[in-house]
Amino acid sequence: MDISAPLMPTPDNPRLTRRVRGHDQTGAATEIAVVEERPLTIFLNSQEIVTAMTIGDYPEYLALGFLRNQGMLRADDVVTGIDYDEDLEVVVVRTDRATSYEEKVKKKTRTSGCAVGTVFGDMMEGLEGLTLPAAELRTSWLYALSKAINTTPSLYLEAGAIHGTVLCHGDRMLVYMEDVGRHNAVDKIAGWMFRHGVDGADKILYTTGRLTSEMVIKTAQMGIPVLASRSGFTGWGVEIAQQVGLTLIGRMRGQRFVCLSGEERLIRDADPTAAGDEDRRHRRKGAGDD
Repeated sequence: MDISAPLMPTPDNPRLTRRVRGHDQTGAATEIAVVEERPLTIFLNSQEIVTAMTIGDYPEYLALGFLRNQGMLRADDVVTGIDYDEDLEVVVVRTDRATSYEEKVKKKTRTSGCAVGTVFGDMMEGLEGLTLPAAELRTSWLYALSKAINTTPSLYLEAGAIHGTVLCHGDRMLVYMEDVGRHNAVDKIAGWMFRHGVDGADKILYTTGRLTSEMVIKTAQMGIPVLASRSGFTGWGVEIAQQVGLTLIGRMRGQRFVCLSGEERLIRDADPTAAGDEDRRHRRKGAGDD
């Protein structure tokens, strides 16, 4: 696989949406695209870990990223195989290290993510003593990325009811993942990074969803120093970002954004008025603003 080429959404993939007939507010017949939702059960070696509701693309990346972000896959683990059975809707990640997480799996915390996000064990585990790299963040990059992401063909524009997460370098998109839960979308990116040995030190993570504690923790664990969103913040998300030194940018729409943590990384090299206003199509409240 050529990881130098951007990995973008595939809204024309027939497995990801289907057409459903209904009636509008006037009673007129209408037909719209709706996002598919299917279970995916993740195993680590012989142990069942979790069943996630997902749109079903990139199951291998989702499994790797979920396990990595839960601390069940270590940075130095050697993955000896990833087996995906589409009929059984099961993915098995195999490592050369024997693993057992029975006690950790018993301790589950439901998160604020849609599609019922779940984390295991201590949510703050792995953040003690974490120092994120002192990368720079140019406002010209933010404005360029916001425009590019909002105009890229996606499942959100096709059907709504979905979240997007984008891994960026400077003003360039590298990987754009979507799913019914923002936690799934970011886990797919974490899995892609782990699989291909991509470092997060000079990257930006963009999400269409809320900047919650879960999103901040996942971003920090991935070693990414900047997290940005078109949506708003939660108080705990801001506190954790400040604790670990993560630059947190929210309410990023058109000319406007708010930075509540990591201001020292910002280089204001662009005139906000030159960014223009957001297209009306992207102002509406949708799944990505939850």
